[in-house]
Amino acid sequence: MASARLKVPKKAKKGDIITVKSLIKHKMETGQRKGKDGKPIPRMIIKNVTATYNGAEVFSADWAPAVSANPFLSFKVRATESGTIELKWTDDNGKVVSQSAKITVQ
Repeated sequence: MASARLKVPKKAKKGDIITVKSLIKHKMETGQRKGKDGKPIPRMIIKNVTATYNGAEVFSADWAPAVSANPFLSFKVRATESGTIELKWTDDNGKVVSQSAKITVQ
């Protein structure tokens, strides 16, 4: 099961550069290992991660099997207005998971 912790400063001054951090819980199976029965374990990775700030995309990444299980993600964005930062990711099965956090800009 995929889930995440999203950490965004609760308050910032307008124009400040803030750091958005997330720890995503996901097995990230590469598809190259074999199970106890000797058969390959199907690939199951997070393929795409995007972040939006009040609906505008501020970060995007396409991931490959080399990304570790339970990946940590960190990026910076300029605080322009109060609102919501949303992190959304899609895995190989097409499952979409999102997490959001509010920020107040003064």
